[in-house]
Amino acid sequence: MSLSPLSALSPLDGRYAAKVDPLRPILSEAGFMHHRVKVEISWLQALSMAGFAEIKPFSASASARLDQIAADFTEADAARIKAIEAVTNHDVKAVEYWLKESVGLPLQKGFEHLPVRQVVIDASITAELKAASEFIHFACTSEDINNTSHGMMLKAARDTVMLPALQGLVAKLAALARSHAEVAMLARTHGQPASPTTLGKEIANVVARLQRALQCIASVQILGKMNGAVGNYNAHLAAYPDTDWENFSKNVIEQRLGLTFNPYTIQIEPHDYMAELFDAFARANTILLDLNRDLWGYISQGYFKQSTKAGEIGSSTMPHKVNPIDFENSEGNLGLANALLKHLAEKLPISRWQRDLTDSTVLRNIGVAFGYTLLAYDSCLRGLNKLEVNPARLAEDLDVTWEVLAEPVQTVMRRYGIENPYEQLKELTRGKGISKQALHEFITGLAIPQEGKDMLLAMTPANYIGIAAALARKI
Repeated sequence: MSLSPLSALSPLDGRYAAKVDPLRPILSEAGFMHHRVKVEISWLQALSMAGFAEIKPFSASASARLDQIAADFTEADAARIKAIEAVTNHDVKAVEYWLKESVGLPLQKGFEHLPVRQVVIDASITAELKAASEFIHFACTSEDINNTSHGMMLKAARDTVMLPALQGLVAKLAALARSHAEVAMLARTHGQPASPTTLGKEIANVVARLQRALQCIASVQILGKMNGAVGNYNAHLAAYPDTDWENFSKNVIEQRLGLTFNPYTIQIEPHDYMAELFDAFARANTILLDLNRDLWGYISQGYFKQSTKAGEIGSSTMPHKVNPIDFENSEGNLGLANALLKHLAEKLPISRWQRDLTDSTVLRNIGVAFGYTLLAYDSCLRGLNKLEVNPARLAEDLDVTWEVLAEPVQTVMRRYGIENPYEQLKELTRGKGISKQALHEFITGLAIPQEGKDMLLAMTPANYIGIAAALARKI
């Protein structure tokens, strides 16, 4: 069976492929190769400026050619690297050989079966880059290239795709909170009627939680290292013992690659920052999962209607159905995302001795974890855009639960020194509710000042909302 959206094993590459397209150039196999190329070129350019006799500073033309190799990287280039890897059985070495080929050096023995790659470069630039070709991947272990590539990939995915998607979702929720700030709603604690709130305030609660989660995600420092086989610059110093390799590496990582330098590592960058980042996304996802379930329940209660779209079908047998499928879809995909994110966070910081390979295959699933997360954000936003508040149903719920005013009545009784106010209201209301008339008769018979009675008599379940509206408007 040929690979297509219909034959893909993962729905991210099948049914939902279009919705996660923004992540493909960053987190795909080709994206990983592209970032490796960027790292290798940045390292080579930095070496040319280090003052070593064996590699002269590149001319502006030669440096521009290297930049062009990185900028013009295509899927065909990724396929060429993959073909080279089929011989080397080593993905990073394949990138090194491809780069040497890109500066005019033909592939060596063992690659005769591959078609010759035509690379057109000005002769003077070719000579300059060929002379420096053995400094491609100089003193690097594969993880020097991989960890920095992963860092750049994560930074790009977080900053250009994931955070904007989550921020858009939060902005929509904040707008809903403000627009429904004064829409009174019966609260439910333990599933039972409780002190009223407003619809806007309940949404504002979620916005406040997500804003904190966003700050946590954005504040994670993305680290990188380029310090050799076990983190000590052994090979670097063997070649150039008088060079401050730690400072050199730091400058490449921070000035050229845009990451934060980690001076203490084994062969791999220990991935603690990745665990922090994935945990931060998982916490945000858990908040959204909570929201999805609440909105599902409110739709079930009739607090919201859902706008319909011509041609859509809710049930194959029940024509009346308008199901909350977007929130269900979001909830399911958040569960999948968090299963992966939590495994990544738990597994990646663990490496036997100075390095084992268990992180390598796991890291290839970052795109899957982020893909399910992005898909969930999209589904939740789609659901939010379909919601229509049903004020009549909200008012109906409030109008049959006058017992929720037992709380303010007994609190005012306490103010005026009435004995056993809680117990009196408990006897009056617990487990049986109370009508407006019966509650008013109880208030009228209280031995409290008339102003206290008037205040309580003016109170309804719909206006007993504290500062809920003000809080919602401030979000």
